[in-house]
Amino acid sequence: MMVDGMKKKDVALALSSGGARGLAHIGAIEELEANGYRISSIAGCSMGALVGGVYAAGKLEEFRDWMKTIDRKKMLELTDFSFSLNHIVKGKRIIEAIMEFVPDMAIEDLPIPYCAVATDLKAGKEVVFSKGSLFEAIRASISLPSFYEPVQRDGMILIDGGVINPIPLNRAKRKPGDILVGIDVSGHDYKSQWEEKHRLTEIQKKDQSLKAKILDKLIPDNIDFNYYTVLSRTSSLMIRQNSILMAELTKPEMLVDIQMSRYGSFDYDKSEKIVAIGRQKTLQAIKKYEQ
Repeated sequence: MMVDGMKKKDVALALSSGGARGLAHIGAIEELEANGYRISSIAGCSMGALVGGVYAAGKLEEFRDWMKTIDRKKMLELTDFSFSLNHIVKGKRIIEAIMEFVPDMAIEDLPIPYCAVATDLKAGKEVVFSKGSLFEAIRASISLPSFYEPVQRDGMILIDGGVINPIPLNRAKRKPGDILVGIDVSGHDYKSQWEEKHRLTEIQKKDQSLKAKILDKLIPDNIDFNYYTVLSRTSSLMIRQNSILMAELTKPEMLVDIQMSRYGSFDYDKSEKIVAIGRQKTLQAIKKYEQ
């Protein structure tokens, strides 16, 4: 481990997509800094673009404190539903709420190099924001397809960058002597999820109460296997494979692979638990790297 007085190592950091699981990026950044590493540049995608942008603006602590206040009720208040055929949520309220303590600024004026990755739905190509409005870049990068309203700009229809480049290791700005670090929260620990569900199902089968017997008759065994879960998992698996391929191509010096079994893409009310996972996994990766 690094100790006080040792020269800090510069890190070119890439933060992946992953929805609420991306809150682990907060813990990852905190752990890197606690161990003597200095973030010299950031490239982010989706939630990684949001956390990375907030950090680059010097407001990560304020963002973490704000996330502690998020519960299911507040999540609903921040959800501006839409009646459009191509999205469910407009996505303006969440950005406006964050801008109350993180003012918008030009990306080129940030103290460290930063970029956010989005996808142009019309051209089917990656779009990298390295200048212009910070929050416009973040808003484009987090535009989860069919959920958030796409951002229309310069003839493009911009959606979530995770569609093409879920962990933009190749977009982090490098300089001599730095190390490339990737924090990947795009993967789910599906095996653990399946085993836990099976365990709970077995417990439920042993429940001889009248309520349990009625529910057992009314609810089919494969209730979790429907068109939504199939499409969602298919998308997640494709994104995961893209992130693995990117890591193989760029070969970062340190890759923190955080697969979660308990928390999903919309568990924003579990922020502190997810942040803690980020710290724990990053510390393990640091120890492995420094050995």
